[in-house]
Amino acid sequence: MKNILVIGSTGQIGSELTMKLRANYNASSVVAGYIKGAEPTGRLAESGPHEEVDITNAQQIAAVVDKYKIDTIYNLAALLSAVAERKPQLAWHIGIDGLLNVLEIAREKHCAVFTPSSIGSFGPNAPKDGTPQDTIQQPKTIYGVTKVTGELLSNYYFERFGVDTRSVRFPGLISYVTPPGGGTTDYAVDIYYYAVRGEKFKCPIAPGTFMDMMYMPDALRAAIEIMEADPEKLHHRNSFNIAAMSFDPEIIYQSIKQVIPDFEMEYEIDPLRQAIAESWPNSLDDTCARMEWGWEHRYDLQVMTADMIDKLRRKFATNQQA
Repeated sequence: MKNILVIGSTGQIGSELTMKLRANYNASSVVAGYIKGAEPTGRLAESGPHEEVDITNAQQIAAVVDKYKIDTIYNLAALLSAVAERKPQLAWHIGIDGLLNVLEIAREKHCAVFTPSSIGSFGPNAPKDGTPQDTIQQPKTIYGVTKVTGELLSNYYFERFGVDTRSVRFPGLISYVTPPGGGTTDYAVDIYYYAVRGEKFKCPIAPGTFMDMMYMPDALRAAIEIMEADPEKLHHRNSFNIAAMSFDPEIIYQSIKQVIPDFEMEYEIDPLRQAIAESWPNSLDDTCARMEWGWEHRYDLQVMTADMIDKLRRKFATNQQA
């Protein structure tokens, strides 16, 4: 990768991935693409170039690709799962119509493309535990439907036109940098914020509901490493299972109480998020990613919990001093 465009650079993943890419490569060669009303601020704006890039505007994307001689596009534009269920037409327009814009521009201008998929691409008919790389994918949510469609469309552009498309299926992502934004797994981010603030947490997901999760530093590495992988070794492309940890609300609650003994949690189930969670796998089998491009996670629940609480305490202390 030499010249990189991140579409959705101010979102949950994009805000951190853009900075990670700028740290790994030449900062001036990583363009932060944003939509009007979500302009980059602070270090994201100051550390490198940024341009308005609406994924539904093909001409706008093409102009930025030409201007910066882009050879790699990270397409992170999407609605999160619970939000998508409330706005299914918009979820399709961004997730699929937008992806088609990116793939066509990549075909014409010879760009590689990363478009993340999700554990939401599986449905209730897939094996729940150790969900295989290749298995039935019949999701019951528009979020999942767009992810499966995106995987198929990306594979088509690779096989039909030779576009270098690659992807991973992200689990729930946990980060201290960007606040939650409407995902089913976001309870596992919210819970740390409440714990550090000394507030009781009302969990929207029922006990016993297991989902795959990953700490953001591992997710960022995965997004970069898959694009750097030797293409000759990739039997799969769109999309690889990646995994790190699987837990239910009680397990993460107990991990936090080991650090903050007075922390309290009760349950207030959100029927929409609970239904989505129950349709997703409990855990993924990521053997193919480990074999084909050397994927390996570094954070387990205990290490993540200690780091999340430490980082959030520092973040809140800094905000109070400002």
